[in-house]
Amino acid sequence: FVSDMSGEDEIYLVAQDGSSEPEQLTDGGSAFRYAPDWAPDGKRLAFSDKDGRLYVLEIASKKLTEIADDHQGMVRDYTWSPNGGHLAFSLGDENEFNSIHVWSAADGQLRRVTGDLFDEFEPAWGPAGDYLFYLSRRQFAPQISMVEWNYAGNRSIGIFALALRDDVENPFGPESDEVTIDGDEADDDKKGDSEAGDNKADKKKDAKGKKGKTDASDEDSDDESKKDYITIDFDGLHDRVTQVPVSADNYAGLSAVDGHLLYVTFGAPFYGRQSYDDVKLHVFSFEDREASTLVDSIDGYTHSADGKKVLVEQDGSFQLFDAKPKATGDSVSTRGLVVDLVPAEEWEQIFGEVWRRFRDFFYVENMHGYDWQAIGDQYRALLPHVAHRSDLNYVISEMISELSIGHAYIQGGDYEVPDRAPVGLPGASFELDAANGRYRIAHIMHGSNEESRYRSPLTEVGVDAKEGDYVLAIDGVDLVGTDNPYRLLQHKTDPVTLTLNATPSSEGARQVTYQPIRSEGSLRYLEWVNHNRQKVDEMTDGKVGYLHIPDMGANGIREFIKWYYPQIRKQGLVVDVRSNGGGNVSQWIIERLDSKLLGTRFGRISESVRTYPAAVFHGHMACLLNETSASDGDIFPYRFRKAGLGPLIGKRSWGGVVGISGRGPLIDGGQVFVPETGTNDADGKWAIEGHGVDPDIEVENDPKLVIAGGDPQLERGVAEIMAKIEAEPLTLPERPADPVKTE
Repeated sequence: FVSDMSGEDEIYLVAQDGSSEPEQLTDGGSAFRYAPDWAPDGKRLAFSDKDGRLYVLEIASKKLTEIADDHQGMVRDYTWSPNGGHLAFSLGDENEFNSIHVWSAADGQLRRVTGDLFDEFEPAWGPAGDYLFYLSRRQFAPQISMVEWNYAGNRSIGIFALALRDDVENPFGPESDEVTIDGDEADDDKKGDSEAGDNKADKKKDAKGKKGKTDASDEDSDDESKKDYITIDFDGLHDRVTQVPVSADNYAGLSAVDGHLLYVTFGAPFYGRQSYDDVKLHVFSFEDREASTLVDSIDGYTHSADGKKVLVEQDGSFQLFDAKPKATGDSVSTRGLVVDLVPAEEWEQIFGEVWRRFRDFFYVENMHGYDWQAIGDQYRALLPHVAHRSDLNYVISEMISELSIGHAYIQGGDYEVPDRAPVGLPGASFELDAANGRYRIAHIMHGSNEESRYRSPLTEVGVDAKEGDYVLAIDGVDLVGTDNPYRLLQHKTDPVTLTLNATPSSEGARQVTYQPIRSEGSLRYLEWVNHNRQKVDEMTDGKVGYLHIPDMGANGIREFIKWYYPQIRKQGLVVDVRSNGGGNVSQWIIERLDSKLLGTRFGRISESVRTYPAAVFHGHMACLLNETSASDGDIFPYRFRKAGLGPLIGKRSWGGVVGISGRGPLIDGGQVFVPETGTNDADGKWAIEGHGVDPDIEVENDPKLVIAGGDPQLERGVAEIMAKIEAEPLTLPERPADPVKTE
């Protein structure tokens, strides 16, 4: 196991029954060590670290050998051959694909066994030592986009097998269903139906076995020869490949056991919505050459060392299956599993791990020139005074703030935060009529009931509520001016009934029922966006479009797709990334905005001009940014200007562009995010971090003007685009005269 009990991640050995003290097998560690994996003969362990180095540790001598160093990232898919003579894994190539490599214990050699033109990964040894299976992206028929004439890669992975020696036969060669019947077998046919049926089944199995012994066969599974390391003919190995007869899909988690392959499939990922399919565990039978689903929905799986059992995780519980088709699962009880913990001891460990994570993963080794050891010692001295997990987060946040970097976050942990009381909001604002001592509806947010996220309760069909209506009661409780309507809406999750009237009198009042929402943030955002779009439309007589990108994540890419294409034939476009919260899709958007008109197309039945590329914006653009355009919202205007798409207008952006990655939870479930990947210009120079992106035209949005309904930044953006349209109009050509080819 891996432990940081020494202050660094090291490998330890302990008796399974706890009868021995842990023995430290490694030392000198200064980086995260991952996933020690036993060789089947028990002589060696393989493990990797966060720097992409792969090691083999000999248990008896404690000799540690670095066998590979992946400069593209970490190595996580290493696996031992039967009896531990070889270790297979994938290493990254310069083209960001992976290739399969094999390290041999006998000669200590590392050999590449696949090429660099295709992406190959997740090797799995056949248990009989005849084949090395792996996954590879080899299906190049793409999925067609429904948004524009473009493609996406999906269901592109196949399963392949390398024959490890020249004398190994094709596991999927031609089959024969012919059966030779001798005299004895003919006599057997005269026996009862039940026995005859068994004989027929045996003959079918024997016929399929004529293709030769493969990993699919249980034959000689206990042969003494298996105790020796398998032999591999490396010459020409990469050419001895065959495809497992399953259709290309999204595969992962490949394992090989006696007679079967295990693997998972998953639906294509979507940004902001669930995939169309669950993660499923499948089993492929070599005997039948058929694949079937073993478990419909899983969170993960592993198999026993002998390959006979499969442990599956589902929603935090576990089930045990036989590793064969149509197996049924038995629940594995975790009742009674408890742990004794001392929070103060956990806090000390968490502090040390966070300090090491920054030391090991921070995007530059020099820690911005700070003495990280001294900083750690300074804040470690405060640990005796920490009395609550939130205190620890405060101490850690102060420590990591010393590095003068954005995206340095600590959050969560083992403590409870009370849930906020739900409020059954109507998507409207109230105002007090002091003279009558009653509240009335001042404004109903229009929303867009076609989209659930923009559903406005009081505008739904059948809800008779109007601006100006007095709210006399909420769910039958009288609402007077000395009360607060939101108090009466607390804890409302079911439909809410309002008693409304055009006057503050109960005479003639009506009851209106609506389905509440938990937040009105989306409705307020939509109103702001629609107001801006309408304002731009009115200022330009419909010539200029407007779109706002709230972040560079699921919300941002959804809003871009929704509003970019309907406005693609405008002469100008205001691209607003003010208060953009960041994410990672800016390059998708820049790629589309940077597309250039290369030609046009005209046909007989359509009077409209079509463009090449089909989805290209041919017009002038400007980008709006402000002080809270952050992270990928910083990067977007920087690249917008680099691409020459138009001027940047507004205020200097936030200036935090070193990207973060999650490295798993802390021991109590808390999270720490370390800035790991910097942003650089085309010449390699560091960019943006700590300064932000300066606008080409600085415009202050004065609060007084904004409150009054003004938006100087938006107005200046429109003015710049209109000036460009007047000076250099970019319009699509008219249909040319029909060509005459008779002369």
